[in-house]
Amino acid sequence: MNISIEKKRSDCAALPKGWQREEVIRKTGLSAGKVDVYYYRGVRSDASLVPPIRQTASIFKQPVTVYKTQESKVKTDLKHGTQEKPKQLFWEKRLEGLTACDANGVIGTTSLPKYIKPLGPYTSDATTIQSLATALHVSSQPITGQSGSKQTIMENPGVFLNPDQPLIAAVTITKDDLRRQEERVKRARLRLQEALVAA
Repeated sequence: MNISIEKKRSDCAALPKGWQREEVIRKTGLSAGKVDVYYYRGVRSDASLVPPIRQTASIFKQPVTVYKTQESKVKTDLKHGTQEKPKQLFWEKRLEGLTACDANGVIGTTSLPKYIKPLGPYTSDATTIQSLATALHVSSQPITGQSGSKQTIMENPGVFLNPDQPLIAAVTITKDDLRRQEERVKRARLRLQEALVAA
């Protein structure tokens, strides 16, 4: 079987002085037109000849040296330390039917303010309060409520419900709301002080 090749050799400017580049063009066979590139240091007949480095694909395993040109972001972006466990959707519903109590018995029920609306399928006021209390106690992010509309959440809560937020519709608190709350706290303090003085 005759294999016809054509060789071209030249000095390689990209490598240090003394390195040469040889291109071997295959003229016949199934791989006709393919080019094998070899790099040599010094003259080919030299005794200290470095084996050629083949640049084309080969069926033989060859050692490869990898030079990093940029830092990988994969390792630096990983979170280390304590990570939050994934939360089950509507896990607060497991608390449904349970109420807080003290040594004397059950503490009275709590009602939601008018601007806090339950959001989620079959979510009662009690579940909403438990969900809100848990979010205030556990979450490190601001409590804003669910960002999706009621219709989309009711159609497919598994997709549209944010497990990091309580089971309430999105809430916007204004400066007037804060002022009213501050006034209520001041009035409660005054009543407490008056009761202490009277006692």
